[in-house]
Amino acid sequence: MARVTIIGSGFAALTAVRRLRKLDRQLTIDLISPVPELVYYPGTIWIPVGKRRPQDLVVDLGNFFKRQQVNHHAASAIGLSEDGRQVRTDRGEIGNDALLIACGGTFLKRLPGIEHSVLPCSGPQHIARMGERLHSLDGGSLAFGFAGNPKEPSAMRGGPVFEFLFGIEAWLRSVGKRDRFELHFFSPAEEPGKRLGGKAVGRLLKQMQRRGITPHLGQKLVRFTERSVETDAGSFSADLILFMPGMTGHDWFDQTTLPRSPGGLIQADQHCRVDSPERVYVAGDAGAFPGPDWMPKQAHMADLQAVAAVDNLVGELNGRSVNATFASELMCIVDQFDRGMLVTRSERRSLALPPLRIMHWIKRLFEWRYLRQYR
Repeated sequence: MARVTIIGSGFAALTAVRRLRKLDRQLTIDLISPVPELVYYPGTIWIPVGKRRPQDLVVDLGNFFKRQQVNHHAASAIGLSEDGRQVRTDRGEIGNDALLIACGGTFLKRLPGIEHSVLPCSGPQHIARMGERLHSLDGGSLAFGFAGNPKEPSAMRGGPVFEFLFGIEAWLRSVGKRDRFELHFFSPAEEPGKRLGGKAVGRLLKQMQRRGITPHLGQKLVRFTERSVETDAGSFSADLILFMPGMTGHDWFDQTTLPRSPGGLIQADQHCRVDSPERVYVAGDAGAFPGPDWMPKQAHMADLQAVAAVDNLVGELNGRSVNATFASELMCIVDQFDRGMLVTRSERRSLALPPLRIMHWIKRLFEWRYLRQYR
């Protein structure tokens, strides 16, 4: 009986589990992650404004793993051995006949003073503490920004920052405190959010202008302090800084022979396959894939890559040729507290609708349906 090991328990990893079981009920599936739970990061945008609690966004995967007959190993990967057939963890080695790496990426934290900022993907409890700090302020200056990986243009995730920015601005208005706060948006990019498409960028910048948010664009970040953001064009005060840095690969990748992209991610082909070792695949934020420069780092893209990876992995185990690929596709709703802007992009077309109330509720419905399958 073939044995497949998955590293990670996020979007790509769980989609891979469901796909594997759909294709083969007899496979042995081992999944490695520190804890058997899914954190639904897209919903953390609603924690500071009181629409979600941390416990709403953390799903215990015990029942899901039982239904799917998954052996969960509470451990962290630290390397590979025997040409990828053994995953070394901090609690021993786990063998496999095929391996899928879906552990996500990590963030570049080299900017001086970055410890004075809040990372949007730092976890629900951390965002809840940020929300408490926000609620304790009676006025001041708030700064929201993101940057990329200079060596990996696609290793950027700016969408959540826009959602925190617009959501908190709208919440401040709803509680009658907006006039007591200055809001700033900053990015080294001249056109932040460009991967969403030209129309989307224009709409986002117009939203900032209409809401009285000060943009600082195309300015290289120098450092953060406890009370300011400093750029090569000057500085501005900030009582609270929310910042999403660029992404890179995990440190344990360095303990393997896996091929790496310039930005430190695992290099894969259009089939999500790693050139060497054999029968090693990658899906989601851990990988660098061929495609357009706007290819997003988001859950939808990770799901598409996971399906292609599993189809090829199972085919290879059964002696078939590897030919499944994935579409480069961006699909998201940029939420703004009580409404949302639908943005889609493919290699054929792009769409950016103006903010609509129904999109906010569609995003909330999607969250409920998505999490329901894992509860």
